[in-house]
Amino acid sequence: MQGKMKGVTLVADWDPKPIFKLGTKDIDGCQTYLGSLVWRHPRLEIREYDIPTPGPDEVLLQVKACGICGSDVHMAQARDDGYIYYPGLTGFPCILGHELSGIVVEAGKDARDKRTNKPFRGGERVTTEEMLWCGHCKPCADGFPNHCENLDEIGFNVNGAFAQYAVLPAKTLWSLEPLADTYKGDDIFLAGSLTEPTSVAYNAVIERGGGIRPGDRVVILGGGPIGVAACAILKRAGASKVIISEPQPERAALALAMGADYAINPLEENFADRVLEITGGMGADLFMEATGLPQIVYPDIERVIWEGRTLNSTVVVTARAEAKMPVTGEVLQVRRARIVGSQGHSGHGTFPRVIECMADGMDMTGMITKKITLEEVPENIIMLQKNRTECKITCQMG
Repeated sequence: MQGKMKGVTLVADWDPKPIFKLGTKDIDGCQTYLGSLVWRHPRLEIREYDIPTPGPDEVLLQVKACGICGSDVHMAQARDDGYIYYPGLTGFPCILGHELSGIVVEAGKDARDKRTNKPFRGGERVTTEEMLWCGHCKPCADGFPNHCENLDEIGFNVNGAFAQYAVLPAKTLWSLEPLADTYKGDDIFLAGSLTEPTSVAYNAVIERGGGIRPGDRVVILGGGPIGVAACAILKRAGASKVIISEPQPERAALALAMGADYAINPLEENFADRVLEITGGMGADLFMEATGLPQIVYPDIERVIWEGRTLNSTVVVTARAEAKMPVTGEVLQVRRARIVGSQGHSGHGTFPRVIECMADGMDMTGMITKKITLEEVPENIIMLQKNRTECKITCQMG
């Protein structure tokens, strides 16, 4: 397919800090796994590109919807010294956008639809994983694609979906056809674009966190899209009390609408006191840290674990942050608690399970609080650096 397209592109300067050492997976001047130590002075541009051509095992996707993620915001956000906030894999210049859905326009000869096990013919409605795992390194072979040693990521170091078209590997695509009876028109693409962030939450609380038993009590710290999605997932899984800690009233209200039973404003009330009060002194079985401020919120989590009567609590660290957590080992030992890290959304049947939950009534589209055009993406990414009233801003394309 010939022609031109526009893409929202992040540009930054390669300027490593003195403490940065080029690793085996870094490429000097091009990409790094430690973005906040390297990239400086980020800026957003709308550039013109040739429409890409898919390889033998790839598809060309016409993008229909793509959400702005906190990662997009933090890649484009500079600290006082000019370095970006985002600490992970980055390679610029790069078209941003990884929470996407769209229609297959063209497919390579080896590209097959997992739902039918037949070649793509064009016209299929799909979403995609953002993590481009290789499938042959040791973590992939061990069943842990989120920790691929040769990882690429859509919208981080591989051109993403804030563009009219994107080329993607067929192996990461998932059909949206199960949603066809639930969502009509372009709503299927809005729902499909929420599969990725919902799968991040699912991977955190179900796969990495070990899931819950019906009747368990859970606490989510941070009412961004991942935290709100976790509320919906855990309530559907049978949690008796889903507690969200979020200072922004609009986000707290949305979490309550999506499945949370109680909301705590940690700026107005003591988080630990309130959790212990809500749970009758029991504490919680599962905590998810989704604020990106572990040094601030963890002491209160630890106090709930210590003073609550629930053993075997799990703390799942989901938000990306450089900060260290002030952990007291004695609390983990005496209360038989644990801390686990969660990254990504791939593998373990997560994407198809999330899609099936959506098809069965777990409607995530309430998270979308604003719809914008492609040209409006840069200004909204900048706006989100200071304004947290919106939950999910989604770019819709015709």
